[in-house]
Amino acid sequence: MLPSAAGTDGSHRYFPEKINGFHNDEDASSEKPVPSAAQSIPRVTVDAVSQEKLRRVVVASAKGFSIGAGLKGGLALFAILARFTRKKPPRKEVVKTDGEAIVAALKETLRYGLFLGTFAGTTARWRALLAGAVAGPSMLLTGLETQHTSLAIYILMRAAILASRCGIKSKRFGRICKPLTWKHGDIFLMCLSSSQILSAYILKQESLPASYKSFLNKHGGKDAVILQGVKDIASGKPFTNLDAIEKYYKTIGVDVKLNPNMKVPCSIVHGNQSCSGHIFSFLLQAYKRALPVYLPVYLIPALIVHRKGLLKRPSMILAKGLIGTARSSLFLSVYCASAWMWTCFLFRIFKRCNIPMVAMGTFPTGLALAIEKKSRRIEISLYCFARAIESFFTCIADAGYLPQSRKIKRADVIVFSLSTAIIMHCYAQEREVFRSKYLNVLDWVFGVPPPPCETPRCKDR
Repeated sequence: MLPSAAGTDGSHRYFPEKINGFHNDEDASSEKPVPSAAQSIPRVTVDAVSQEKLRRVVVASAKGFSIGAGLKGGLALFAILARFTRKKPPRKEVVKTDGEAIVAALKETLRYGLFLGTFAGTTARWRALLAGAVAGPSMLLTGLETQHTSLAIYILMRAAILASRCGIKSKRFGRICKPLTWKHGDIFLMCLSSSQILSAYILKQESLPASYKSFLNKHGGKDAVILQGVKDIASGKPFTNLDAIEKYYKTIGVDVKLNPNMKVPCSIVHGNQSCSGHIFSFLLQAYKRALPVYLPVYLIPALIVHRKGLLKRPSMILAKGLIGTARSSLFLSVYCASAWMWTCFLFRIFKRCNIPMVAMGTFPTGLALAIEKKSRRIEISLYCFARAIESFFTCIADAGYLPQSRKIKRADVIVFSLSTAIIMHCYAQEREVFRSKYLNVLDWVFGVPPPPCETPRCKDR
């Protein structure tokens, strides 16, 4: 219907609007229309909506920048403080001065801030499948030559979890996705990850990221010469460093004589100790190493997130933090100790050591994840699974099973774009598949006020 105005005589006079693409010139010549307040409302509304969208984009970008810069800057700050408080002199290959380290940290902080700021600003306006894919290349802002394979694979795992939840609740794919609802799937995933990660730790450390390799070397509790000895016997190669292993044990007060014709590497791993005695002593040492890792993980969030409650009920919050620290430290120490326990046990049974035995012996190590809190298990297993996938493909590429022509230079950006597309689609269309804490963070970043209750846990209440 065309817009019209009723005259005093009951007749209708049409304003000069486009009718079928042409102006109504007869009405235009007879009477000049007077714009009313009602006609100006749409333009004002459009302007207000545009300004609101622009404001949300800017706010989301600012919040994303603050998150990226805060996380990366915090890690860089700890690294710089550790550098200043380091007692040992820097290694010869480390030629970076303190000033250069600070400048590099500032650059990394700015890059990660721009990365998350651009990502949040892009997806804040277009929350859908295409939006996430378009926002994915913002990862390039962290550096054109900086690879983020582990991050991309981890985000892909998160996207896969969301997609599987969507499939579980759908009528079409519900039966297919039903096995994904297995109660202990997180522990099984951890066992798979452990088999690859710990095998790589012993046999091919170069397939692991440098930071993760350093973490494993610290908590694995074994010197590089010991790992090399285990690698030699597992690979079926002649020993190359038995003298170096004996010298290492002498430095810690143990006199051991190694047999070059040995079939199992137990004497290499724990010297003159028995397998059971080594496990208990290693467990105590591993627990001492794990405590400093988890103390800040639990206590710092308690000081920041629960700062108001800390004044009202400090004993309860601090007790929960200390219990969480003790529990997670026990998980990490049992995980590391059981890696050596299961491999020794398997080597003793079959009287041999080879690569399949190493992979089989490290598989049940993931059972240690049962010690952790249920809500943390899936997070830990996904993180380790992402590392395992990266290590696995690095190994098969180095073995020649992945042709060089198929290697994409920035595959991490492609994987990240695909993952963020799935995540943003779920965020826009399937919000109930998110856990409440993740949904709250996304809503805060993108400036979306969430409905009163939309997550499954909230609905159950």
